[in-house]
Amino acid sequence: MQNLAPIALFVYNRPQHTSRTLKFLQQNELAADSRLYIFSDGAKTEKDEQKVAEVRAIINNIDGFKSVKIIERKENSGLANSVIAGVSQLIKDYGQVIVLEDDLVTSPHTLTYFNDALNHYRNEEKVMHIGAYMYPLPESLPQTFFYRAATSWGWATWERAWNNFEPNIDTLISQFDGKKKNAFSIDKTMNFWKQMQEFKAGKNNSWAIRWYASIFLKGGLTLNPSQSLVNNIGHDGTGVHSGINDIYNVIINPKPITQFPEVIAENPEAYQAIKNFLANRKGNLWDRVKRFLTEKLNKLPIF
Repeated sequence: MQNLAPIALFVYNRPQHTSRTLKFLQQNELAADSRLYIFSDGAKTEKDEQKVAEVRAIINNIDGFKSVKIIERKENSGLANSVIAGVSQLIKDYGQVIVLEDDLVTSPHTLTYFNDALNHYRNEEKVMHIGAYMYPLPESLPQTFFYRAATSWGWATWERAWNNFEPNIDTLISQFDGKKKNAFSIDKTMNFWKQMQEFKAGKNNSWAIRWYASIFLKGGLTLNPSQSLVNNIGHDGTGVHSGINDIYNVIINPKPITQFPEVIAENPEAYQAIKNFLANRKGNLWDRVKRFLTEKLNKLPIF
């Protein structure tokens, strides 16, 4: 049996999402041979305490893995701090890690994909991140490809790559010029640079944008499947950082990944396909109005 990467699962106050995430994870082919570490953040407010308790009741009765270790925090650290601390600890102990959050459903082959890719590119310095989510793209693309940006909905990495993570936003921002900002933002089709500015202004607390920036500035690449191996079920208004929309919903690939690119370079066809998706993802004006109204209506109090 190969040396499988440990799984870090971060949970908070969504018992139904957590239950589904664990159900699908248990159905993975390598689940029984994998070590699962579940990081449960403490309640931020009294209102969250009941839901946090419900989540902890679920995770303390989970099986189907080689081992399960629960790390329950008394205080609220927030997702960013939790992820950075948890990933850093497992990286230190195992040299590699698979990272999931409590709103991701996986393919039965997701863990296999992660571990195969971790082994395949272990010594390739330029490959810094393995992503499992991908936007809906044309079927003509190869099974997997390299791309510049890092997706945060299911990912894996090695100690050699994580050592380049720079949490200081000022250090990161100081290294960008106009050309880099444009390339970082996928030719201005995605608001990655805006996310950087909003983090500096205290409007978000994203670990993911700093991780992508760290990879980008190092000249690193991310491996991705052309058909997603995970789907995010958290865009229902329950997430801390997500609204209500279906723009990024995908059909999970039911087949195993058997092919990896041998040329370590960004795939230009995949880049163009992603750029086209991002440029058109919000649809026409009517689609945008409907989405806006749906989000507003779902935020109204129920009497």
